[in-house]
Amino acid sequence: MQHAVGSPLPPPHQPGHGPAAGWPPAAHHPGPHQPGSAHPPQPGHPGVPSGPVPPAPRPPVPPVPHPPAPQHAPAPPAPDVTGHVPLPPGGPVPMPSAPPAPIVPDPSATTLAVLLIGPAGAGKTSVAKFWADHRRVPTAHVSLDDVREWVRSGFADPQSGWNDHSEAQYRLARRTCGFAARNFLANGISCILDDAIFPDRPAVGLGGWKRHVGPGLLPVVLLPGLEVVLERNAERSGNRRLTDEEVARIHGRMAGWYGSGLPIIDNSQLDVPTTARVLDDVLARAIASPPKW
Repeated sequence: MQHAVGSPLPPPHQPGHGPAAGWPPAAHHPGPHQPGSAHPPQPGHPGVPSGPVPPAPRPPVPPVPHPPAPQHAPAPPAPDVTGHVPLPPGGPVPMPSAPPAPIVPDPSATTLAVLLIGPAGAGKTSVAKFWADHRRVPTAHVSLDDVREWVRSGFADPQSGWNDHSEAQYRLARRTCGFAARNFLANGISCILDDAIFPDRPAVGLGGWKRHVGPGLLPVVLLPGLEVVLERNAERSGNRRLTDEEVARIHGRMAGWYGSGLPIIDNSQLDVPTTARVLDDVLARAIASPPKW
């Protein structure tokens, strides 16, 4: 069979296959260039204008999104070290509040070493015993006169005359009291000592107690008026009672504690419990600001 002259027929389409190789998918009739044509028409071809062919426009390039810049918190202002108080908005600045007052320690609940100084008849032993009995922490009372009287045979009584023998026993009793006080304090027990020492003999008086007990010793002077001392001395008996002349001499030497910087309690008009409360007040101030001695 003869076919009309023209382009050959495409091969039959096979199911599941695309166009045969070498055959363009466009119609076999020449015409304007279709997008995707395998052979674009050349200039001079019918239907194609002559002249330079402008380049095909490029598709626009979408802008590349940039991640947002990280947000940084504003830096805190540098601390002011000049003492300047910044003004808050909306009102005046109040005056800075005063610093809190220092806490006054409670001497009744503190482990202490106290030295109660005074002439014979000042009430040292009575006040020291009452003070030790009514404290909130364990407290011992050590009296120098009591320790001196531990010596029964060969006791050197100062009333019989102050000599080398009585001076040696006095020093021995002081060292014994100092050892006892340190031992009590090392075991958490407060200690109050009483002694009649003179301000004009610092090396063997207050200085000796400081050496035996330690620098934390708190001395307090109990010094009532001479008339009160004479009256109390008259109520004593045994070797504890002194002559009026001796009492007056000791009291006059004790007056040298005035101006020494040590706290002094005049208990002329005070009973024992009141004097013990005043002693607590004096010790509270001494703990907060220890005396220089």
